[in-house]
Amino acid sequence: MFACLYLPRPVNPDGLRGEGRGKREEALVNLARDFSPRIETHGDGLVTLDIDGLGSLLGDPRAIGEQLRRKAADIGLRVNIAVASTATAAILLAQSRAGLTVVPPGAEAATLAPLPLSALSPLGCPLEQLKRWGLQAVGDLAALPSADLSERLGQEGLLWQRWARGEDARPLVPGRAEERFEESLELEWPIEGLEPLSFVLARLFEPLSARLEQHDRGAVALHVTLKLVTRQMHERSVQLPAPMRDARVLRTLALLDLESHPPPSAIDRVTVGVDVTEGRVLQFGLFARALPAEKLATLLARLGALMGSDRVGAPELVDSYRPGAFVMGDFAPEPDAKLSGKREEGRGKKDGAPTQVIRRFRMPIPARVTLEQGRPVRVTTDRRGFSGGKVERCDGPWRSSGDWWLVESLPLAPYPSPLPGARSHVPWNCDEWDVVLSDGVSYRISHARQDSAWSIDGMLD
Repeated sequence: MFACLYLPRPVNPDGLRGEGRGKREEALVNLARDFSPRIETHGDGLVTLDIDGLGSLLGDPRAIGEQLRRKAADIGLRVNIAVASTATAAILLAQSRAGLTVVPPGAEAATLAPLPLSALSPLGCPLEQLKRWGLQAVGDLAALPSADLSERLGQEGLLWQRWARGEDARPLVPGRAEERFEESLELEWPIEGLEPLSFVLARLFEPLSARLEQHDRGAVALHVTLKLVTRQMHERSVQLPAPMRDARVLRTLALLDLESHPPPSAIDRVTVGVDVTEGRVLQFGLFARALPAEKLATLLARLGALMGSDRVGAPELVDSYRPGAFVMGDFAPEPDAKLSGKREEGRGKKDGAPTQVIRRFRMPIPARVTLEQGRPVRVTTDRRGFSGGKVERCDGPWRSSGDWWLVESLPLAPYPSPLPGARSHVPWNCDEWDVVLSDGVSYRISHARQDSAWSIDGMLD
């Protein structure tokens, strides 16, 4: 058994349009969902719902239709309602007859027969061609011989005839409700500062977290919108490293982000919302430790608020020969389960041959280098904690230079640099050496050819 709700368009051309019509159609869909979870929206104010099983609660089909009509009137909707055993009959009758229409089981074709042929126009039926055949009502099309109709109109003609007889061509396709996970609060008095705002955010995130738990959803992005007393909107978004729905964690992340980007004036209204994904169950290995996503997200947010969001993350290599060049990317560690024992055993080796790893210093260390026949023989530095001495082994030099062609054309264009705040297209021209000192420590040293300065760039392991 099916019921169809149709919201007719106003006769007055200046009637409901745009946003007003959209809100009434949204209210119509919500009304249908109050009665049945299996509903299908057809657009233009037309909704079909499956009412099987409601008889034990509300009574016979007419009682269900009356209940739908009263609920629609309570929210200010004037709708056409049709109840029938097929969804097709209910749709055609709701669009053609005002008020409530209830069709007894098996009487769909007889009830649809008196309707004008124009009732099939929303379905794409060729009215002009059928009228030239002398057809005037829906029943005339239903009474035609199916074989003759198929010869003239093909399979589409048989489909239109099934609709005219009130037969369903396909089952009901229920749509999923677009749940918006958003909470808003209009403040009686404007507030300033993060401390009073934290209480407001706690009041909003608690019901939001409960809804996420109820629908088995996890938040992957957090959005905070603040309406200021100046009528401006202060909007912030936080991408979460993993789906989560803990109210405390969400509030903490929002506050930490607002601490780095505070609103310029007092706040009148607070709105929080999240982008969600389906809840997932992750099975970790026996000896693998689950990633604490909430603690990790909080830690990253605290570091971002303290040092700046552009200084927190994971270094990523770039396509450049500049020594130490990198960019800061998102910190997303791999699960421990992926780090198998075989992978650990093979780290640092390729085809059985050992490889060296260089640990570059964030800031190169100034050094003094003594040369003999153009090769380093002694390295000394005044930096505490770093040894100096005689060079026992020396490999190099390796010439590295670049960006000299960009100095005049793009002197300030962004370019990854190992030094924070350094000019982007500063050219470099240096010779690099790998040296092993008398105490067994290995360094990579560099000679800047433009100013003849030596530095220790890193340590070799």
